[in-house]
Amino acid sequence: MKGLTPRRIVAELDRYIIGQDDAKRAVAIALRNRWRRQQLDPDMRDEVAPKNIIMIGPTGVGKTEIARRLSNLTGAPFIKVEASKYTEVGYVGRDVESMIRDLVGVAVNLVREEERDRVRPKAEAVSEERVLDLLLPTPQAPPADKEAEEQHARTRERIREKLIKGELDERVIEVSTEERGTSFVDVISSQGVEQLGFDFQDAFEKMMPSRTVTRKMKVSDARKLLLEQEIDRLLEKDKIHRDAVERTENTGIVFLDELDKIAGPPSKEGPDVSREGVQRDLLPIVEGSNVMTRYGMVRTDHILFIAAGAFHMTKPSDLIPELQGRFPIRVELKDLSSEDFVRILTEPKNALVKQYAALLKTEGITLTFTDDAVHEIADVSASVNRRMQNIGARRLYTVLEKVLDDISFSAPDVSEKRVKINAEYVREKVKDIAEDEDLSRYIL
Repeated sequence: MKGLTPRRIVAELDRYIIGQDDAKRAVAIALRNRWRRQQLDPDMRDEVAPKNIIMIGPTGVGKTEIARRLSNLTGAPFIKVEASKYTEVGYVGRDVESMIRDLVGVAVNLVREEERDRVRPKAEAVSEERVLDLLLPTPQAPPADKEAEEQHARTRERIREKLIKGELDERVIEVSTEERGTSFVDVISSQGVEQLGFDFQDAFEKMMPSRTVTRKMKVSDARKLLLEQEIDRLLEKDKIHRDAVERTENTGIVFLDELDKIAGPPSKEGPDVSREGVQRDLLPIVEGSNVMTRYGMVRTDHILFIAAGAFHMTKPSDLIPELQGRFPIRVELKDLSSEDFVRILTEPKNALVKQYAALLKTEGITLTFTDDAVHEIADVSASVNRRMQNIGARRLYTVLEKVLDDISFSAPDVSEKRVKINAEYVREKVKDIAEDEDLSRYIL
């Protein structure tokens, strides 16, 4: 994180996202402030709260992508949730605290993978010895003389060399493994047991009796199985859970999408479980509270919340004042123009033109787009967005699919393996959409 300056963060985001400089600067500063906070004295560190962000803009302009790429830069626990799927306490729906439980689950998986990588070398050495024991069992009684012992050691080393080279992969051996029956937690966990504060899974695994099962398998499969067993044996669950909770509290990012769907004036007829009630339940989570999870208590005081919404029918000021105050930074994302579409099609590392060329390359077809074809696709996408629903860059997917429909369908059968798309070809494929507004309704 020390080398991840705001300027470098913006540069990394530029590789995938076109434009939206204000939003990139805001999230870059927020991310850098997390590192700055870690350098403070403990007393001051607890006082520094994250500056949560609201990103305002239409769909398809990069709000979610900015938050997702931001979390990938640091390996921070990240979760995207839709505010509209939560309901007020007492009504049927998801509890708002479940977002924190899900975030901790993501952190546990991240830390577990890091620990697996750390213990893998040791686990590989141990699992290799176990496979050698199965291929050349160690004598029960010590060898009669030193020469027999040395002969056994030399034979073992020759087998080890063959094992490393893969010459023994097809040999079948018998492997004994421990298996546990299915606990009832596995059956009912979908009903919400994971939301309780106690780790029922571990408790019932300890209660369920295990049994030893002997199976015949190839050496290559046995090595994988024994490696997984050794990795699991070396992992310290308690340490993983502690580190995951700490990482969640200090570096966790919650992307709260569709915030505009729970904004608006109070309902005049009956309880409004999808708006102000949800806001009031969200408030303590964003403000800072303790949430009980299966991995322990989690404080949300320093979790970064990035909210987003189109705010077509509402505005941020329609949120309750208390919640507004917890999102001090507001950035507006701009509508994408035809020029932006051209850049999106060609510049990013994961540009759509590159993606489609790579997909058809698997069929042996070399697909190229002329500059005028790219501009034509961008112009058509921008035009349809203006005349109909503005769905931002997502319109490019639908137009490109229409343009490449015939090529994608016949790719495995054609003899001509070099295809060049020009503006005339694009106009021919999308002329119905461009000319007839009724027909354009059939393409998103």
